[in-house]
Amino acid sequence: MAAEVTGGRLVTRRNPLGDAAERARKLGRAARKKPMGAAGAIVLIVLVLLAVFADVIAPYSPLEHSSERLAGPSSAHWAGTDQFGRDVLSRVIHGARTSLYVGVAATILSMIPAVLLGMTSAFFGGWFDYALQRFVDTIQALPALILLVTILVILGPGLWNVVFALSFNRAIVGSRVMRGATLSISGSTYVEAARACGASNLRIILGHLLPNIVPTIIVVYSLGFGTVILAEASLSFLGYG
Repeated sequence: MAAEVTGGRLVTRRNPLGDAAERARKLGRAARKKPMGAAGAIVLIVLVLLAVFADVIAPYSPLEHSSERLAGPSSAHWAGTDQFGRDVLSRVIHGARTSLYVGVAATILSMIPAVLLGMTSAFFGGWFDYALQRFVDTIQALPALILLVTILVILGPGLWNVVFALSFNRAIVGSRVMRGATLSISGSTYVEAARACGASNLRIILGHLLPNIVPTIIVVYSLGFGTVILAEASLSFLGYG
């Protein structure tokens, strides 16, 4: 950032290179303070790059068969081949793309109904809250994997059916957390002041409650993203992925 006098006024101009260098120094200091977080960020970036550029990075097509079945690691096949002669490394790279797609889609699709149901349930209460929470209790009483398999037996295997099943399960779990977060702030002074000023229910929910549970949403669904990928891998292993 540099300062110069223009027309008798002191004008401050930003230096893009200086700002970038300052951001790099801050990032470096943060990485030194939290090396495990930095290592996790690097691994995540590598996985995302592998998923996005899988077609370029993978040495073979994941469906390409060869006569070298169950071959060990070699210069031609770094991770060997499977029983059909397909390159294992290429299949892992393309599998990472599918897992990330499913994880992102299921997380986003589950977050929206979870937030809406959880907030409205906590805000309005009454019979709607009671009925919804008993439904959530019933679903959560079932083992998650059995619930997912049951849904896929009904709908059939397929990528988007897997996304729907995972989204449904995560929405049920997330709505309970969003309800608790909303209840913790629904009696706050600023919410009561908004009611006293005649604010509508929609304005209170969107303008006062939702912004204050955003940190909870970020934490819950950041952790839930890994859970979704793990569940997707389990379903794939069972033949439903």
